[in-house]
Amino acid sequence: MRIDYNKGGLISPQLLKQRRTESQGNGGPKKKVMLIFPPDWYPSEPYLSLPTLTAFLRRAGHDVVQKDVNLEMYDWYFSADFLKRVLKRVPQQLDRLKRLARDRGLTEEEAQLQMALCECTRSRMADLIEQAERAKAIIRSPEFYEAEKLEWAMNVFREVTAAISLVYAPARICMPPMETDLSYKLFMSSEVLAAVEDTQVNVYRDVFEHIVKPAILEEKPEIIGISIVLRQQLFSTMTFCAMIKEQFPGIHVTIGGNTVTRLRDVLPSTPKLFALFDTAVVYEGETAFLQLVEAIGTDRDFNEIPNLLWQDDAGIHTSPVTSSENMADLPPPDFDGLPMDRYFVPEPVLPYLATRGCYWGRCEFCDHGEGYTAGYRTKKIQEIIEEVRFLRDKYHTRHFHFTDESYPPALFRKLTRQLKEHQLGIVWTTHIRFEKSLLDDEVWQDAEDSGCKFLHMGYESGSERVLKLMDKATTTDVIQRSLELSSKHGVWNHIMGFFGFPGERYEDAKFSMQFLEDNREHVHSIGFGTFDLSKHTPVAKDPERWGITFYKNPEWDLALDYYFTVKEGLGVEDAERVFEEFEQNHYAGWDLKIYIREYVFLYVAHFGTNKLPALQFRIMPDESAEALANV
Repeated sequence: MRIDYNKGGLISPQLLKQRRTESQGNGGPKKKVMLIFPPDWYPSEPYLSLPTLTAFLRRAGHDVVQKDVNLEMYDWYFSADFLKRVLKRVPQQLDRLKRLARDRGLTEEEAQLQMALCECTRSRMADLIEQAERAKAIIRSPEFYEAEKLEWAMNVFREVTAAISLVYAPARICMPPMETDLSYKLFMSSEVLAAVEDTQVNVYRDVFEHIVKPAILEEKPEIIGISIVLRQQLFSTMTFCAMIKEQFPGIHVTIGGNTVTRLRDVLPSTPKLFALFDTAVVYEGETAFLQLVEAIGTDRDFNEIPNLLWQDDAGIHTSPVTSSENMADLPPPDFDGLPMDRYFVPEPVLPYLATRGCYWGRCEFCDHGEGYTAGYRTKKIQEIIEEVRFLRDKYHTRHFHFTDESYPPALFRKLTRQLKEHQLGIVWTTHIRFEKSLLDDEVWQDAEDSGCKFLHMGYESGSERVLKLMDKATTTDVIQRSLELSSKHGVWNHIMGFFGFPGERYEDAKFSMQFLEDNREHVHSIGFGTFDLSKHTPVAKDPERWGITFYKNPEWDLALDYYFTVKEGLGVEDAERVFEEFEQNHYAGWDLKIYIREYVFLYVAHFGTNKLPALQFRIMPDESAEALANV
């Protein structure tokens, strides 16, 4: 199904340009804006939303402070200051458990927590402080490339966050993987609101007091924008919003990002949640947010600002107009003000986006098109090259993450050739589909020569039947040849797939498993799961066609996906069992000690090879001889 970009009220390019000019020229005094990226996200590189908005606002003359609170939080977690605070909370947590024991008795889990807290001594915390600082030093230095040391550092982070969890229990704080859970339901606004006020589990209240509040006091912004990429970030974001409104009521707070866009249909019916902030920007944010910034403090009608939700005495309103960005009008991202030396990497990795949307846009399981009001767009190849060179020189890095949905074959060819011809000397990673038109050895030689080191590749299924159901427009022959070529030319391929697409049968799932096993020599890592029925996908919009029935719980107002049943094929529980079977029986070489993709990218770039058995948990006997001596 082709993506429907018609969200209503799209402003013509001419009118948009006129309004943009009016906004930039007649916006009154320049504003002080603070942009916040909230927890939780792995702090390996800046998330692109802040630098993109910063560049757009600064070009218009506004003063912008960008705060990667997520990064600063994890830097603080693994510090003496925070861990000493954790130690001080131990008696409070023990007292809480004693009261519970007196009132009703402790559950088995609470009794285990009590025992663990008793082991959280001053000497134990001193050891963790020393280890945490050492772990941060490793991941920010050349020692990162010593696999055993990096694995030790990652284990320290897990151990430290487990200790932190003890004093915020029943919350569970984990990194890596990013699995922080405040013990409240993210898919219910009532639970999010309750979590905001829960001083026992809500670690983000302490993060606000230590990181966000001092920054506000120092910078004195008039407007604060918070970018929400994952639904998990709702806990931290709504906590920050509530505390800003309590302590700094004169500051205008707006939220935006992918998750806000996906919740645009339900936010107007959640007035208690909406009361924590003033406005919400949906879809693409540059023009909308700039016009909002310049409208605040004036008598301009918010109804004229595209992509906006706002609340007044009459209720919550949605702007009748939408806008999309002309890629040629967008400046390169501006990372100035971000502490680039504090990210959890030895060398900075810069994200860069040259396109908007997906050129294919027909996969039946995908809802990425919900973030846009216009179709696929791209910058010109020469502009891409010039901006990459500019960013390389300004920020003294050669590592780039091209965060596009997927590079179309023509642009992939142009990019690799131009990077090669201009000898930019960068290394890069991006996302790509399996395309028949990319099966020439010359294409992959250009990719190798241009510095391509890691590709996220949408495999989805090894069943021809299921690929057709999904409208992937590829075949297993194309997939197999692409894997062979990428492997041959030193590019690490990370294969993403899932089980349980509507209509998939067990034999189809077995095809997927067997295909990967048959091609394991050329498959470097995998990321698998089960099908989620996201509310905005083509499947969810036409359930009868797919023979599914999904269920909406009216109390789950923030749900972005649904439980469903099928008329035939693998159901939700069936898919989980198939996934578990695959997890237990797949090729051992795909189990990596270091599974963070940015880290694998850095390793491939550093050692110049996609043969990295030292990153594997279980090296096969015939592979052990190939292990790098210095990895």
